[in-house]
Amino acid sequence: MKIAHIVSTFPPYKGGMGNSVYHFVQEMAKLGHSNVIFTPAYDASMSGHEDVLPNVEVVRLPALFSIGNAAVIPQLMWKIRDFDIIHLHYPFYGGGEALLLGLLFSRAKLMLHYHMDTIGSGIKGLIFRTYAFFFLPIVARIAKLITCASIDYVKHSDLSHYYKKHSKKFVQVPFGVDDHLFSPGPKLPTPTILFVGGLDQQHYFKGVDQLIDAFAKLAPTHAEARLLIVGKGDLEEQYQLRIKKHGLEKQVSILNSVSDTMLSQLYQEAWVTVLPSLNRAEAFGLVLLESLASGTAVIASNLPGVRNVFRNGAQGYLVKPGDVDDLSEKLQQVITSQTKAITLGLAGRSWVEHYYSWKKSSQRLEAAYCRVLYTPKNKKKGPLKSDDED
Repeated sequence: MKIAHIVSTFPPYKGGMGNSVYHFVQEMAKLGHSNVIFTPAYDASMSGHEDVLPNVEVVRLPALFSIGNAAVIPQLMWKIRDFDIIHLHYPFYGGGEALLLGLLFSRAKLMLHYHMDTIGSGIKGLIFRTYAFFFLPIVARIAKLITCASIDYVKHSDLSHYYKKHSKKFVQVPFGVDDHLFSPGPKLPTPTILFVGGLDQQHYFKGVDQLIDAFAKLAPTHAEARLLIVGKGDLEEQYQLRIKKHGLEKQVSILNSVSDTMLSQLYQEAWVTVLPSLNRAEAFGLVLLESLASGTAVIASNLPGVRNVFRNGAQGYLVKPGDVDDLSEKLQQVITSQTKAITLGLAGRSWVEHYYSWKKSSQRLEAAYCRVLYTPKNKKKGPLKSDDED
């Protein structure tokens, strides 16, 4: 099969959408399929073609104009002609519209991967809601199949009404984790809390302010505890000011230049990784899998999709989104006992080994592609099932 992935961001940009596509195409290439990723070149100097792996090509298209992670790339209209499958990773403002026009002149079949809702306030929120109301139903109807990391998330998303009427059109394809890169190691002797995520406006929903406030509540009685925030972006100065306001400069550090090897070590050494996201803009949380694979406990917001990545009380804890007191209490439960932290983390490693691997996920994705390409039009299509589907 020749497959095109259309996605708004791709490595080296740090983001869940692009990283998930990267791992999926790696595995699909191993299965013998040709993969081309079309993504905007937000920096004009990066535009062009790149063969990143055998059977994997990245095409970075210069944008007519762009705002944040939205980019108008009309070139897509004639770039997608010679493919079997076009897999659009939603949301992609500016790319999705050009893609639909291009489908008029292509033999390819469209699949949609629904990553997350887009949520905002003010004018931005109005644009998001308008887009979801008008454009999303169109692309959902045109798509032959809709993949997602979590059916639970879809049931609570902007696609919920469509799902109720067309549930058989949805296939759950969970993300995986590289359990060789992320593997258990020795913990630091002092309680260490880790956050990994973007610190830019596009990732405002990560709840970093609330995490700093929650840590400030327990810091006076846990002077040895440390909070490490890994990420970079235009909100870093805001977070630094909040750290200074609480007088936490000696206990909280922001690391914005971390290699994969160093990140793996940070996961190993931490007692717990926290994903304190505020709303449905967080749909899964790959960092949770990376942490669990590293034998490190997790604390995450009780949000659709996120809450199904692990089991509350077994590999970590769920907290009420935006509730600083709840987050502080759960952090204290972990950092007061290294034995407990290790027990939760080891259970997490076992959980990941059983349920999450890119190989299994990609085999499931391949089955979805085959269903789209080879199911006769007059044959009734039933839902694909998996042992990790709710």
